[in-house]
Amino acid sequence: MPEKKKFVIKVDRRLCKGCNLCIEFCPKNVLALSDDLGEKGVPVAEVRDGEACIGCGNCTIVCPEAAVELRIVEEEADS
Repeated sequence: MPEKKKFVIKVDRRLCKGCNLCIEFCPKNVLALSDDLGEKGVPVAEVRDGEACIGCGNCTIVCPEAAVELRIVEEEADS
């Protein structure tokens, strides 16, 4: 059976400085600013709609702190 890809995004709250670049460059609005503050005292990025992720990697490319991680998870397609 062919496998379909699922993408998992994680934001390291310790590294995020709340610059919003990952949010601005996400074509599917997967990320948003959190309502609470991170370790640097600013609102940090968080995943709001992980299912919408298309795996483009823009978030990881533009993050100056390397706080965003994108992983591909292979899943078996439903029969």
